[in-house]
Amino acid sequence: MSISDNLQAIRLRIAAAEKAAGRSPASVQLLAVSKTKPDADIMAAFAAGQRAFGENYVQEGCDKVHRLASAGHVIEWHFIGPLQGNKTRAVAEAFDWVHAIDRDRIAQRLSQQRDPQRPPLNVCIQVNVSAEATKSGVAPDGLGTLADAIAVLPNLRLRGLMAIPEPTDDVALQRTRFAHLRQLRDDLNRRGHDLDTLSMGMSQDMEAAIAEGATIVRVGTALFGARA
Repeated sequence: MSISDNLQAIRLRIAAAEKAAGRSPASVQLLAVSKTKPDADIMAAFAAGQRAFGENYVQEGCDKVHRLASAGHVIEWHFIGPLQGNKTRAVAEAFDWVHAIDRDRIAQRLSQQRDPQRPPLNVCIQVNVSAEATKSGVAPDGLGTLADAIAVLPNLRLRGLMAIPEPTDDVALQRTRFAHLRQLRDDLNRRGHDLDTLSMGMSQDMEAAIAEGATIVRVGTALFGARA
């Protein structure tokens, strides 16, 4: 199947999951994860109507942002990988969203390095909802302090939370993890935050994520195929 065909199939999956969950049509945004994929694949998805793309690696992602912008393509770029302090400037300058903030220091650097003449950088906090020792993300009990610190930074807009739970085929466990993230978001909003984004769910578990309130699903393999 072509990338265009794959994109249509994913859109149908999202629409079916929205309907099954009793959610409004188009309440879930598809983020096409284009890491390691060539510009030609991105352009094939773009030609089929996809406008938001996610990158995991700073140099590769920035190169794509600049190349495709110079070709006149208006794309919403999301940085979705872990971010080191020495790489924040490039991301602050190039991207529209950052999904995986888990430390105050990274947020501060992004705010300092974002051009104040540009719109604020949309950011999500990554939460380690499955308590995996090898996974990035703030622990749930540290989330409130980090959210409060980020919310006051001048060149960032705290939009919501992101999670990458442990891979599992157990749909009940998938839903438990995603429900936890939603509850954490709702708790922050009750404390005075105004978060509208849950970045959760990928190719293998997007239905469970949508059932639990995902607003962005991050899909790479189902769209572009497995990485070589």
